[in-house]
Amino acid sequence: MSDQIISQEGYDKLKEELDFLTTAKRKEVADRIEKAKEMGDLSENAEYSEAKDAQALNEGRIAELTGILKNVIVVDSHGSRDEVAMGSKVKVKVDGKEKEYTIVSFNEADPLTGKISNESPIGVAFLGKKKGDKVLVNTPKGEMEYKIIAIS
Repeated sequence: MSDQIISQEGYDKLKEELDFLTTAKRKEVADRIEKAKEMGDLSENAEYSEAKDAQALNEGRIAELTGILKNVIVVDSHGSRDEVAMGSKVKVKVDGKEKEYTIVSFNEADPLTGKISNESPIGVAFLGKKKGDKVLVNTPKGEMEYKIIAIS
């Protein structure tokens, strides 16, 4: 797995989830397994099977988050306002409408709220550009021209 870049906010969210899963969630699942064991025969114990499945899912997610956090580079999202970088809010004009995007890492992306990945076609096209630049991006609707109005 190659290093990925991530904002401090994104890193903190992943770390918070990992902490929750390794403490509260792990204990909750262990308690469920203990209660199910007390019910007797494990071969036909649905509660026990479900608790073991929950444990496997939890441990899988813990491993996934641990791997992600080991392989990310946290970047300062408060850099220059002269050009688009990670964490930049970019106001653009496209098809006669103004839109605003925030450039975030792959696991923070949420296109519905305007958070686009630095690895997405739009994110890649915007990175390094300056106010006033026109950017052509291949989208599912075809090639679109975005004019960068402001960077904050």
